[in-house]
Amino acid sequence: MADTTNTAATPEAQTSRRNEKVGLVVSTKMQKTIVVEIEMRKAHPKYKRVMKSNKKFYAHDEQNSARVGDVVRIREARPLSKLKRWSLEEIVRRSSLALAEEKSAASVAAEAK
Repeated sequence: MADTTNTAATPEAQTSRRNEKVGLVVSTKMQKTIVVEIEMRKAHPKYKRVMKSNKKFYAHDEQNSARVGDVVRIREARPLSKLKRWSLEEIVRRSSLALAEEKSAASVAAEAK
């Protein structure tokens, strides 16, 4: 008989069909939820001028790890609430404000001891 191997069964060979987007965190005021703004650039059909449009997505952040100003990657997920259909995949780049805030919090904690 012919030897057949199933390459799609290996996890590294499978590619996820879920959509991914990279954007900027604009709000973290809700618990376990971040608001990510995605900037899309598209050429005008007639005039060919590149137009910018922004869209906000609500994403689930389980550890509340993202801060305002961070650049994050979000992935499509099942509906978690009325507006949340995305989940935080990774923090691509921390904002300089978040880094300064963490340093000041660490120095205050060191002085308290």
